[in-house]
Amino acid sequence: MEIIISNSSDVPIYEQIKEQIKMKIISNELKANELLPSIRALARDLRCSVITTKNAYEDLVKEGYVKTIPSKGFYVAQINMNIAYEEQLNKIENLLDKVVNIAKVNNVSRKTINEILDILYEEDE
Repeated sequence: MEIIISNSSDVPIYEQIKEQIKMKIISNELKANELLPSIRALARDLRCSVITTKNAYEDLVKEGYVKTIPSKGFYVAQINMNIAYEEQLNKIENLLDKVVNIAKVNNVSRKTINEILDILYEEDE
């Protein structure tokens, strides 16, 4: 499982791990009931602390993306894709709200913001 950690990011490492695993689950790259790497194996692969990977897994369990089976490990949980989609929409709305506020303070037009969004959106296609 490929996870990329940025040491220069303001986002804590466990949060980066959690969000990347979550996105892999939502995109169905990781399938329901699939075994995840052990805490130690993931920490070794990512060259980070086992506490960091433990925190990421614990958050994923709390949020319902991962389930734990004692003495067997961590598995991808069966998730409600509608709830996951709504969660992602909420994140997008919050980020766009920040963008709009910054744009308004700096007198950046809606047209300019839309142009930027169109360019950024097309880069991924």
